[in-house]
Amino acid sequence: MVLLGSTGSIGVNTLIIAQRYNIEIEALIAGNNIRLLNEQISLYKPKMVAIANASDREKVNHPDVRIGTEGILSVIEESESTTVVNALVGYAGLAPTLKATELGKKVALANKESLVVAGEFIDISLITPIDSEHFGLWYLMGERPFSKLYITASGGAFRDWKIKKMKDATFADALKHPNWSMGNKITIDSATMTNKLFELLEAKWLFGTSKIDAVIEKKSIIHALTEFRDGSTTAHFAGVDMKLPIAFALREKVEEEILSPVNLLEIGALEFLRITAERYPIWNIKEHLLHHPHLGVVVNAANEIAIEKFQKEQCSFFGMSDLVLDAYKKFENVKPANIKEIIEIDREVRAYATHIS
Repeated sequence: MVLLGSTGSIGVNTLIIAQRYNIEIEALIAGNNIRLLNEQISLYKPKMVAIANASDREKVNHPDVRIGTEGILSVIEESESTTVVNALVGYAGLAPTLKATELGKKVALANKESLVVAGEFIDISLITPIDSEHFGLWYLMGERPFSKLYITASGGAFRDWKIKKMKDATFADALKHPNWSMGNKITIDSATMTNKLFELLEAKWLFGTSKIDAVIEKKSIIHALTEFRDGSTTAHFAGVDMKLPIAFALREKVEEEILSPVNLLEIGALEFLRITAERYPIWNIKEHLLHHPHLGVVVNAANEIAIEKFQKEQCSFFGMSDLVLDAYKKFENVKPANIKEIIEIDREVRAYATHIS
């Protein structure tokens, strides 16, 4: 397989599963963590490697090192692997997903932005989601008719803060996730609930429905619920570990223990909470976005700029959502007809969001 984002948490867990099942690693793609990449090269001996920056090329212990997006796309084109695991973060993950699916390769997808930005133009039959929420939905659904799908949210770093206090929250505060250890962007997105908005949009493309919602479940033990037409609701319980969805994405069928079973007595009480727009202002556009999913490109572009501004202390925590909602209103009438137009809209939204004071 080809692994994009090998040094992140999803990438590291993917390599653990690959080693367990003797899956050959044809190529590794990483960002700036060259030390870990070199350890992975030594252990898995890939034929090709790609990194983010040309300035790091000499630090990589490999004879074939490609650079940037062009390098990643050349790796996918030249690879013999029929499976590409895309665990890249952000908009950078879109082009590799498009390239892989154009070549008929199966994509085990952890890059949310691919479907958020361009789900309409991606062959969903080639996509297997690695997200625990979408895996949970798939696991529960089978062939039975459902009436509604639910995914769960942890609530992020500020779920228990007073809203007044959240107005003064810093970038460092937002990175203190109560349940997970993740990269900066996804942790910030968890605090604003943008991450969950993206997952709802992903689910729309994956399962072909707008009848989907999210609720907060603080312990992150239940990842998804399916409400069936017969009136019953089934929940997917699993530990806080991504190895199970990764194993299914790579193997399609798993019949041995990947995770330790959930101990119901240790869990104790479970509580479900409503996601409110007062605490998570991005939730104001949830229903509109689910019925106008082509606007995902607007939300994603504005959100990436907003996070940059928050990190640089150029806007407040709630200012991120204000910026995204402003851009969403400004561009609500755009309707991309192809990937070229998506790229142009992305550029225009970023330019607009950058100059919002």
